[in-house]
Amino acid sequence: MADAEAAVELKQVRLQVAAARQEESGQGIARLPRSAFQALGITEGDVVEISGKRSTPAIAMSAYDEDQSLEIVRLDGLQRGNAEVGSGEHVTITVAQSRPATRVVFAPAQREMRLQGPTQALKRNFFGKPVVAGDLVATTGQQPVQNMPAEVQRMFNTPAYALTQIRLTVVSTAPKGIVHIDENTEVELRAEFEEPRDGRAVVNYDDVGGMGETIEQLREMVELPLRYPELFTRLGVDPPKGVLLHGPPGTGKTRLAQAVANESDAEFFTINGPEIMGSGYGESEKKLREVFEEATRVAPSIIFIDEIDSIAPKRTQVPGEAEKRLVAQLLTLMDGLEARANLVVIAATNRPDAIDEALRRPGRFDREIVIGVPDVKGRREILAIHTRGMPLGDKVDLAELARVTHGFVGADIAALAREAAIDAVRGIMHKIDLDERTVPPEVLEELSVTREDFLSALKRVKPSAMREVMVQTPTVGWEDIGGVDESVRKLREGIELPLKNEEAFRRLGIRPAKGFLLYGPPGTGKTLLAKAVAKEAEANFISMKSSDLLSKWYGESEQQIARMFARARSVAPCVIFIDEIDSLVPARGSGQGEPQVTGRVVNTILAEMDGLEELQSVVVIGATNRPNLVDPALLRPGRFDELIYVGTPDQAGREHILGIHARNMPLADDVKLDDVAAKTERFTGADLEDVVRRAGLNALRRAGGDVKEVTAADFAEALEDSRATVTAKMEEEYKSMQGELKKRAAEVNPIGFVYEGMIESTRTKKHT
Repeated sequence: MADAEAAVELKQVRLQVAAARQEESGQGIARLPRSAFQALGITEGDVVEISGKRSTPAIAMSAYDEDQSLEIVRLDGLQRGNAEVGSGEHVTITVAQSRPATRVVFAPAQREMRLQGPTQALKRNFFGKPVVAGDLVATTGQQPVQNMPAEVQRMFNTPAYALTQIRLTVVSTAPKGIVHIDENTEVELRAEFEEPRDGRAVVNYDDVGGMGETIEQLREMVELPLRYPELFTRLGVDPPKGVLLHGPPGTGKTRLAQAVANESDAEFFTINGPEIMGSGYGESEKKLREVFEEATRVAPSIIFIDEIDSIAPKRTQVPGEAEKRLVAQLLTLMDGLEARANLVVIAATNRPDAIDEALRRPGRFDREIVIGVPDVKGRREILAIHTRGMPLGDKVDLAELARVTHGFVGADIAALAREAAIDAVRGIMHKIDLDERTVPPEVLEELSVTREDFLSALKRVKPSAMREVMVQTPTVGWEDIGGVDESVRKLREGIELPLKNEEAFRRLGIRPAKGFLLYGPPGTGKTLLAKAVAKEAEANFISMKSSDLLSKWYGESEQQIARMFARARSVAPCVIFIDEIDSLVPARGSGQGEPQVTGRVVNTILAEMDGLEELQSVVVIGATNRPNLVDPALLRPGRFDELIYVGTPDQAGREHILGIHARNMPLADDVKLDDVAAKTERFTGADLEDVVRRAGLNALRRAGGDVKEVTAADFAEALEDSRATVTAKMEEEYKSMQGELKKRAAEVNPIGFVYEGMIESTRTKKHT
């Protein structure tokens, strides 16, 4: 028997640590390749011991298919902290025996948290899972873990303990060693915080979503020099001294810096801009020096300077001497860092252009990392983090939520999860007796956050980067538009296709269209088309009127346009819609005494659409009734690539439009919409809507308040009062214009931006 036990102990494998997937954080799983299972002689669901600088237990699960050939073990942030290893380091894995515990004591691992209440839910949450004294563990929600045998899955299908994931310290166990909770275990929960071994209880890489590449860059710049300074000594180069993180507010810059510090086992010093400023002469510089001295003394360490633009602004732009001295002190301290000091400075800001340029050079901040707005995959990861401990309803699809939250940063997604949770609580408020101050356990059991809660929260939470320009997400779809099938086809191909299949365009080596000019008679549905595009392409929608963009102040109009395009880029994919664009970008040099401002506005829009900064996943749609007034330089490919004529509908189109507007109208049996369509030649969508409205009014006038249906006679009377707003002459003019527009763009004179026909017309006017 002793020989058999010795044989079990000898079985071990050595694997490299890699980060687990976001959705498995806190589950206590170790993902091992098949080769490791064979070497250890174990099956899925068995307990293994992972030994780094410290040992911790985990449940062995099979690696993902793409990992099977790699010698790696995937561990989440808490397990890496429990084993005291970082990603890329090696651990030894052995078979472990877990014994039933008679008693386990938990305590909150976060300082500001106070817990109370029955321990039954906690017992269910950790039932059967191996723990050891000193470990950090987390309560888990009801999100399914992939690739898991049914018997092991049952262990994880426990009701969530709370609406958020709670991290706990295992204070003590009886007996000592690796134990698991069973039905006979006594579980105690202490209300007060117990000092954890490190900061991973608060934040680690598992708590930062949507920035895998950024984390890799930061690890190269920060973890490598702190953990392995000898690498740089061998190469004969100085390790990096500083990293500047910049990007829009709420993208997770501060959180990422905390995660890096916790994962790299370094001392962490935070400098918040306003706190460092002192009232006395030289006090601010003294405080800054003290932080650097203390960090050097206890190295390896990280100094994190949040909102660095407040303590290191451009010296040419600040009047105060104190600010200039502080910038000079920071420059001196960063230059004075010893090459082998094992100290890295990380700074974060939303306004990199406001920082003194002397800081932004190698030797001070060696690398600048942009943390942008997350893409669909990133939003899916962030949603998984914020719903990790949530009891989610069956119909909640995080992938669907990730698709419809364009422009959302991490802080917006956190707000969305919180609002959805509040909606869920609102639904059970009637079951809570407010006098008792406690929630009945059966009410807590049935509490879950549904898809409807998230959709309701989406109406209240908007992307923070779009607060100033956000318009209501359009509700008009392709099915609400009739009679313009050719225009719809062109818009779908040009906008919906590239926004949804970016990879296909990249594969073919072609660029998607940048702009679309919708032109045609008034009332044909140009604005409606733009709304439908934004909804169907699942993109953000910025709608601007020419009057909003024009200002009497010099340079203000150009700034407004530049700001609008910058905002659109930051929340891409985005559709910018400019209605009545002819008043914003009239033809320059026409000699009609146009104000200077419109010339500058045209130049700005040309530069934005075709400039050095690419419009990635941003599409511009302009709408006008008078395309011949638009500056011809805008009509060439590369700016407005597609000129789409939206004309009057044919008979089938008119019937479709009438059907849309009469969708909710009780029609009598004698009403034949195809007959009405036949009598409405050259009627636009707006005219047809007017016909339906007048027919309804006629029915109301005829039968009074108790009207039951609208008859053919009501429609006949409505047709007598209506007329087509588009005349045959207007139609001819628009059709002849179709060929002229492209020709105009080709005939632009590079000196005056004036096409020949315009010069001729101006000369004629002068002679007369």
